[in-house]
Amino acid sequence: MIPTTKFKAALCGLTLIAAAVLPVNAAGAVPAGTSIAVTKPVPKLGYSTQSVKTLNIDFQYQQTGYWCGPAATRIALSARISPPSQQQLADELPTTTNGTDWIGQVTRVLNNHVGTGWYETKEMPNDPPTQAQRDLLWRDIVLDIDNNYPIVANIVAPANNHPPGYPNYTIYHYFTVIGYDSGDQTVLIADPAGFAPTATYWLTFDQLATLIPPKGYAA
Repeated sequence: MIPTTKFKAALCGLTLIAAAVLPVNAAGAVPAGTSIAVTKPVPKLGYSTQSVKTLNIDFQYQQTGYWCGPAATRIALSARISPPSQQQLADELPTTTNGTDWIGQVTRVLNNHVGTGWYETKEMPNDPPTQAQRDLLWRDIVLDIDNNYPIVANIVAPANNHPPGYPNYTIYHYFTVIGYDSGDQTVLIADPAGFAPTATYWLTFDQLATLIPPKGYAA
């Protein structure tokens, strides 16, 4: 049964700016500091076992250097409905050449399209996150994925803490969490940036938890 209430992280009340740069050649070596989870094979989407759950999505790379928010939102919606175009979502968020200002805009658009109040804005202002924020994030991942709701995360990835293939500077970005493996606490990412060698890849939960602060996620 889908619950009608969900816990919320404390809101920090800040306006958060996020934009992604254009995709670059992603065929190079995995940068130092990237989680070894990226070597873990990605299962067929929709695959589930007792410990692994992944969702079927319609993946698209972002169509401009600043449409990571619309692209990540579209990926999340595609698990449940036939999603709108990135252009439509960019208009609805709204997204400018500076990116999508705040994860709360994504939450609103997700709920408008799925016709529920499921999605909530969870902000993680503490860097590093508190244990309570980490516990809430893992709970949200499992709860949402189990109920076929991908999570959209707003991240800040400095050069010393990168997902696979990211260029050697700080990246402000949105991507979508579409699966988890409770056996080793890894999460499956659908990343519209095009930095990584593959559209989807695994990250450790620990790394994801360090990438989101001081931003937030829609879950």
